[in-house]
Amino acid sequence: MPSSYNVRARARERNSVLSRPEFMSLNHQPLCGAGPSKSRGSARRLGPIKHQTSQQSEEPTDSGGKDKRETNRMPEEDCMQLNPSFKGIAMNSLLAIDICLSKRMGVCAYTSSSWGGCRSMVALLALTGHGITWIIGTIVCLTRSNTLAGQEVLVNLLLALILDVMTVAGVQRLVKRRGPWEMMPGFLDWVAMDVYSFPAAHASRAAMVSKFLLSHLVLAVPLRILLVLWAFLVGMSRVLLGKHHLTDMVCGFALGMLHFSLMETVWLSSNTCQTLISIGTLSWSPFV
Repeated sequence: MPSSYNVRARARERNSVLSRPEFMSLNHQPLCGAGPSKSRGSARRLGPIKHQTSQQSEEPTDSGGKDKRETNRMPEEDCMQLNPSFKGIAMNSLLAIDICLSKRMGVCAYTSSSWGGCRSMVALLALTGHGITWIIGTIVCLTRSNTLAGQEVLVNLLLALILDVMTVAGVQRLVKRRGPWEMMPGFLDWVAMDVYSFPAAHASRAAMVSKFLLSHLVLAVPLRILLVLWAFLVGMSRVLLGKHHLTDMVCGFALGMLHFSLMETVWLSSNTCQTLISIGTLSWSPFV
């Protein structure tokens, strides 16, 4: 009796334990046909979910990696901006001084400027150093010259003027620096291709012409002084009109001296000049 009673008690205890809610699934056996299909369906459903979760987990990592790369780059850029070289500081300082002084000196930039009443006179002075003015004047003088020496000087001067116009126009197209004041170029400036600010075409031409005339013409001392003063005033007139910076004028003077040195190196002889004149007047014959 005690042994059978103990067996019955243990059976009741087991049934009471299995009847609890957390153990209810153990009392129901899965169906034979439904088990594998359910597991496969659940596996299929779990597959896309895992794929989506993997993509979502990868996207933050990619964005996190980009953020990390950006944060790694930012300090280097900040260091380069906040700690520039001495050369960069000096160049920026000189450019800032150049722009400030050029704007202050542009007293004839507009009619409403402080020296606006003198704008027409300053513009007339600048016209004396224009490329079109000098090229036309040289051609007129060349047609009226009767001496071989005069024609030789005038032909070389004409070639120097053409070289100056083409070189300055090419450098301006490469640099494309604007003037200190926003102004549209005039008609003559478009014709002479003097559209941008650097280098100053009038300053280059004035320096080259003055040096050319001082070297090849016999002039009195007062005329030589006036010629040098004219070249300087032509360069300054463009600064007063707000067309160029001071550095543009200085570089223009240097470029004009370079053009003069180049023309002295490739100076054309009298015979070559006569041949060019004959070709220009359509009277040249190769059999003569």
